[in-house]
Amino acid sequence: MSKRNVFIVTCALLLSNAMSGLDNTIVNTALPAIIADLHGLELMGWIVAIFLLGTAVSTPLWSKLGQHIGNKQAYQLAALFFVVGSFLQGIAPNMVFLIISRAIAGIGNGGVVSLPYIIYAHLYENPRKRMQVLGFVSASYSMATIIGPLVGGAIVDTVGWHWVFLLNVPVGLISAVLVQFFYKSNPKYRTDSPVDYLGATLMTFGLISLLVAIELIGSASLMMIGGFLIVAAICLTILMRVEGRCADPIIPARLLKNRSLVIDFGLFMIIWAAFLGFLIYAPMWAQGLLGTSALVGGATQIPSSFTNFGGSSSVAPLRRVLTPQRVIGLGIITLTITFILMVVMGVHTPYWILVLAGAFEGFGNGMCFNELQVKVQQDAEPEDVPIATSFSFLIRMLSQTFMASIFGLIMNNALRAGVTASHGQITMKMMNKLSDAASVSSLPSHLIPQMRVILHNGLHNIMLVSLVLMVIAFVINIWAQGLERKKYAAAARAAEASKAA
Repeated sequence: MSKRNVFIVTCALLLSNAMSGLDNTIVNTALPAIIADLHGLELMGWIVAIFLLGTAVSTPLWSKLGQHIGNKQAYQLAALFFVVGSFLQGIAPNMVFLIISRAIAGIGNGGVVSLPYIIYAHLYENPRKRMQVLGFVSASYSMATIIGPLVGGAIVDTVGWHWVFLLNVPVGLISAVLVQFFYKSNPKYRTDSPVDYLGATLMTFGLISLLVAIELIGSASLMMIGGFLIVAAICLTILMRVEGRCADPIIPARLLKNRSLVIDFGLFMIIWAAFLGFLIYAPMWAQGLLGTSALVGGATQIPSSFTNFGGSSSVAPLRRVLTPQRVIGLGIITLTITFILMVVMGVHTPYWILVLAGAFEGFGNGMCFNELQVKVQQDAEPEDVPIATSFSFLIRMLSQTFMASIFGLIMNNALRAGVTASHGQITMKMMNKLSDAASVSSLPSHLIPQMRVILHNGLHNIMLVSLVLMVIAFVINIWAQGLERKKYAAAARAAEASKAA
């Protein structure tokens, strides 16, 4: 491929990253209006979780499909799924239709967000150059997340939430067309080994059963929840045995024998589970507790969009003076500050503190993502770069999927407890209206302060869980830094011995 074509393909893939960023921020901004319109506060966790589940389950499958039919064709098919899912979300008449459409879009998103990173590894074999490109990836995502809350909030406040999903349709089509005309997939990255259909089926049913069991906690019988857990356990147990005998497994066991990779995966999983709490619930904090509009609530994501690019761009220069794990440690500390601020915030905390927390979240997230993404590809064996890259996405998406369900459970428990304690004065239908500025005026004014306390209890508990997760990530990072020092010391001794010889 010529430099011109490489540049155009990179821009097309950056569009896909921007498309994913638009979906994340616009949906979070539109959630309060969606809930008020479709009356689905108790199903809010599903709106987020089903999209992440589709992304998580399909991510390794898109990687394998790319190895069989080519990354170009796989990417275009993923973009088609995402575009169709976005269109269906835009015309959704009820919560069930919306959730099914979110699943379709999530399946496409699995390829749209993971395949570009595999392609980047092929287009930019030099790690430092690839790290610079990932800086532009963060920039495109940040730009989308800046535009997303503003455009999304304005659309919700004027023409309605349905249109926020339709914005992704032209963006996805443009990206797919550019890839069609300018990207040439290298045949050497393809494989002729048989597709692991059994492993893919077992993984899909196992993960879906596990998610459903988590979502049903508190709203279904223990027998039903236990049944889904048993199905999940059976499918995942058989999966591990099948993958051990498969010629080209969906998830190679050798990845989990690489200690450096396991640490990378673990940090990815914990950090992404934690920061999801801010990503989803910061707009609701502003709209539900502070009474802001959708536009102002969505603006809580803007500072993190700017600082995300700053954190990502700081990785390359920091790597000249710090080891990879120390760079990650700085990012973890920054993210921890975010959740400390959120935990100590009360019902009447000023809006600017919410914005400040977002700035810390963006910088820490950008730093951790850029370093960990390149580190995964460097720690993996060359032939395992595609599957290690997609597996890192699987880990991230799974952690966010399950945490979205758990956060939804935490919120629902707090809401039900508050509604019960009100002795009939406050209903769940009233709580649905609290998070939307357009409908809050219809609520009894003397009950709004009590309702905000109920909502704050749920939000506070979510932020507290995220803070605990960040502390766990910091402890793991400190241990990893010790292993890193030993590794570098051993390499230095080996180099000195080689020179002496």
